Amino acid sequence: MMKILKKITPDIAYLFFWLFMAVFYIVLFSLVSTSCNAQGVKNIFKYSTMYAAVNGGTSLSDNQVWSVTSGILEEDVIKTPFDYNISLGIRKIKRFGYENRANTFYNGTENSYSDAATIGRVDGFEYLFEADFVRRLGVNYTNQHHFVRYVADKWVGKVEYLEDGFADIKYFEASERLRLQIKEGKLSFNVGVVQRLSEPYGFDPLADWVLDNGTLHYTYLALQEGYNITLDGQYSAPNGEVVANSQEVWEEVVIPQVISDYVEDQRDALPTTVEYSAVIGFDYYHFTKDFWFHSWGNVLPYHLNDGNDYSYYQYNGKNWVDYSGGLIFGYRFNKSLGVFVEGRYNKYWNRQWHNFSVGLNYVIF
Repeated sequence: MMKILKKITPDIAYLFFWLFMAVFYIVLFSLVSTSCNAQGVKNIFKYSTMYAAVNGGTSLSDNQVWSVTSGILEEDVIKTPFDYNISLGIRKIKRFGYENRANTFYNGTENSYSDAATIGRVDGFEYLFEADFVRRLGVNYTNQHHFVRYVADKWVGKVEYLEDGFADIKYFEASERLRLQIKEGKLSFNVGVVQRLSEPYGFDPLADWVLDNGTLHYTYLALQEGYNITLDGQYSAPNGEVVANSQEVWEEVVIPQVISDYVEDQRDALPTTVEYSAVIGFDYYHFTKDFWFHSWGNVLPYHLNDGNDYSYYQYNGKNWVDYSGGLIFGYRFNKSLGVFVEGRYNKYWNRQWHNFSVGLNYVIF
């Protein structure tokens, strides 16, 4: 059994946890639906949209770089491959009044801030499964956002997976909340519990290599990783390949890569952590053709200390506050002039990621 557990990498753990929670919630929401027959299954996929798209374009132009080696002028050209975005997904989310389908087809570049809201436009079963494989400025990363949500009059259930490769954050989150509606359902408050599965973000792989004066003992770290330094000033990798002939190249080029590889290996080797937290949230939605306001927020003020050596609780030494929220605002002063503000902000485990859009439109008649 121990041999099998050691082979379970964080990515495999993420996958199995997500599959389990997705199946659990789909079965649960099917049971609480008014119909569990074939017609009920059909309704789950009714009005959903499946999409696959590839978008691309020119990246940075070629950049000429000159250097002098042994008195000889050398020229090199740095090329950045073209940017692309490959999107795959299926979604069933009723659009809010302020959301319009500008395009006939989904192309994967849409940025719907309201997807992060706790409460949907209507009660019932909604879901989103989307993966984006992106190359931007020569850097490859993956973005994923999947969730299954059921909103009822007095409760909300949701399981979600988020991966933002650009912000270097990924986690699973399941929440079960009681819901209180006021003002004819425009405003609602919710309270409940959240379970999150993630890598141990509080863990610092380089802590053991920091000296008393606060500097990093990077040379000894590199030697422990298999690198070698000869007396005549040659620096070689674990496979014997010479990677630097001077201390300047060693410190400016090789060492950053050594540290990056070490940190990634240490993070991948650690077990995933499960965190149990309390959550308090709200959601407000108002819409007319000339004014709309949609806002939501979630605060996680308390986290259970389960004694895990790699939990963020152990790293922080005490309880902390995580939160997320969003705001969508639009106002038309007249038929020509209008302003808008859209954005969302997240802070989990002292890691922040956000996006926003602000502007005005003026139509000349």
